[in-house]
Amino acid sequence: MTPTHFSFTSAFVLGLMGLAFHRTHLLSALLCLEGMMLSLFIALSLWTLQLESTSYSPAPLLLLALSACEASTGLALLVATARTHGTDRLQSLSLLQC
Repeated sequence: MTPTHFSFTSAFVLGLMGLAFHRTHLLSALLCLEGMMLSLFIALSLWTLQLESTSYSPAPLLLLALSACEASTGLALLVATARTHGTDRLQSLSLLQC
């Protein structure tokens, strides 16, 4: 495994571990998701560069566009949660109350 592959693999695993184990605030969960998407973008970009094929070149841009949509949706949910509940702590959220 090259150092480049190790770096984006470890970045993805660290983001996944942060998402799984450090779930106190919604903002930290969103930051972990963004770190995971960034490492996937780097991995996909390096993969298309290694293949030297033009048929896979739009894939990283599509992933980046989906990541931007995910970020905007997450921030909209963060604002809505902060307005209705007064905090972004995940322990205060309940699926049973509106």
